[in-house]
Amino acid sequence: MFYVKFATITIVKISAVIVAFNEEEKIADAVKSVQWADEVLVVDSESSDRTREIAENLGAKVIVQKWLGFSKQKQFAADSARYDWILSLDADERVSERLLLEIEKIKNLPAGEVADGYRISRLNFYMNRPIRHCGWYPDWQMRFFNRAKGKWSDSLIHESFRLRQDAKTSRLKADILHLSVENAAHHHKMIGERYAPLAARQMFERGKKTSVLKVMTAGFTAFFQTYFVKAGFLDGFPGFCISRFAAHHAFLKHLLLWELQNKNKDRK
Repeated sequence: MFYVKFATITIVKISAVIVAFNEEEKIADAVKSVQWADEVLVVDSESSDRTREIAENLGAKVIVQKWLGFSKQKQFAADSARYDWILSLDADERVSERLLLEIEKIKNLPAGEVADGYRISRLNFYMNRPIRHCGWYPDWQMRFFNRAKGKWSDSLIHESFRLRQDAKTSRLKADILHLSVENAAHHHKMIGERYAPLAARQMFERGKKTSVLKVMTAGFTAFFQTYFVKAGFLDGFPGFCISRFAAHHAFLKHLLLWELQNKNKDRK
């Protein structure tokens, strides 16, 4: 008598989840890149432009949620999805065709071969050029995961989805395409209004300290690391600009942290 053992196939239903705010110029391409998913959910933080209208016209489900912060907003979005398997995107990100093919293969794997979460490399574009150095690539992100196996980290900036210790992690080969920086003015604004203040606040809350010397040298150190150590020079002029902005970010971050430290001293 012969016995044939059949592998159990996992039925993976996927919710593509996008967080957005005033992204009428980018939301359409983001939604179109995930229209193959079983659900497309856009969580909008009270946009004043046509973001919600455009997303809905493309078939996405839209939920309005006041901004909670990066981590909490993405956790809300994951919790609001219909299915446990989440593909998480920002409005300025796209799923590449090669990435879609990899995800489709996962849907047809035997149950024992499917991980609980997959890290995906993110290919950033700057000045209309893919950046493969400067510390910007591969920029691994946990973006395809079973939400029951972890949660978003409680971070003010550089948030990430963290799987439980007993969860199985794997990586995909293809990229998420990231088109975050529109121009030099936008880059400068992002650093001044978002990244440097949030980084300084997060460092302060975690008990990290800076000094006048660090404020004075942080910019030079960041430029050297980005342009030379991380080979930003191989990305040409865009690599130089990225390195220069990295210097500005480091200087401003430490200066803002220094101000927070001194305000705290004045209150004692």
